[in-house]
Amino acid sequence: MNARHGSAALAQIVEALRSSRGIAHKRDIDAVMQALPMAAAIRHQGHTLAVGDDCAAIPDGDGYLLFAIEGFINEFVEQQPWFAGYCGVMVNVSDIYAMGGRPLAVVDALWSRGDEAARPILEGLAEGARVYGVPLVGGHSNGRNDREQLSVAIMGRAKRLLTSFDARSGEHLVAAIDLRGRFQEPYAYWNASTGAPAERLRADLEVLPGLAEAGLVRAAKDISMAGVIGTALMLLECSGKGAVIDLDAVPRPPEADFLRWLGAFPSYGFLLSVAGEDLQEVLSRFAARDIAAAAIGRIDDSRQLDLCMQGQRLPFWNLAEEALIGCGPRRES
Repeated sequence: MNARHGSAALAQIVEALRSSRGIAHKRDIDAVMQALPMAAAIRHQGHTLAVGDDCAAIPDGDGYLLFAIEGFINEFVEQQPWFAGYCGVMVNVSDIYAMGGRPLAVVDALWSRGDEAARPILEGLAEGARVYGVPLVGGHSNGRNDREQLSVAIMGRAKRLLTSFDARSGEHLVAAIDLRGRFQEPYAYWNASTGAPAERLRADLEVLPGLAEAGLVRAAKDISMAGVIGTALMLLECSGKGAVIDLDAVPRPPEADFLRWLGAFPSYGFLLSVAGEDLQEVLSRFAARDIAAAAIGRIDDSRQLDLCMQGQRLPFWNLAEEALIGCGPRRES
């Protein structure tokens, strides 16, 4: 591919990602941040604790209590009720591990049109709780609604914390993704969970708190519906940083459409900010679990995310001028 074609292809990727549904959903967070009185950021044991992370982290004794919640799009719950219930546990568990923690328990809120409509969602919840070894300890239900609606909350605990606010300039941005899956059609959900051995899934997730407790990583984020690039942008915004990401370095299954993959929501996917002296050890720990991991970029002080591909480079987002989720350092008025 010549330089002109490479630049055109990259420009199309930039435009498609910026206008994607996943990015749009994350932009909605900014309005919420502006409307509600959020708790002020604090520093604790060298970490920044602030609203906008995968979980709320509350100092507790020699560690942290972690709280998170996920709500699900009505269309998804209607079309794939069992998988929605399963995801209620799976995605919350991922948020806990992204913070360096381990899950303790989940609760759910389920509104439905009655028992029959609720049953597959509940069965999915039960299976997710079994697979990930997390007890479902309560919740709220209403069987007299006009549609099915689901949200699930989780509590966990971390000994050492990973946060979205502690990436440092000069560190490598590492993507770690389980490629042993498939798209959950018709959605861009990369499912490497259902059907996999429960013991393996739990052990794969243990890599995250292991890295935190060994002092190898301080900053991380769970790859969400915004995909690799949107999630990287959230991590950079929270840390007040910028980066250059090499799209050619992003781990991906060979059969997946490239643009679709960049916006995919993987069942196991994390971004980590890793110091140079720790990079090989971090990569080797994922490799030992057959998790694809690679350094895909470098963190800098620019507060701008640039994307490069096949020798071409284009700006993607300037956080100094435009917020995504509104959780980073405040812009000067």
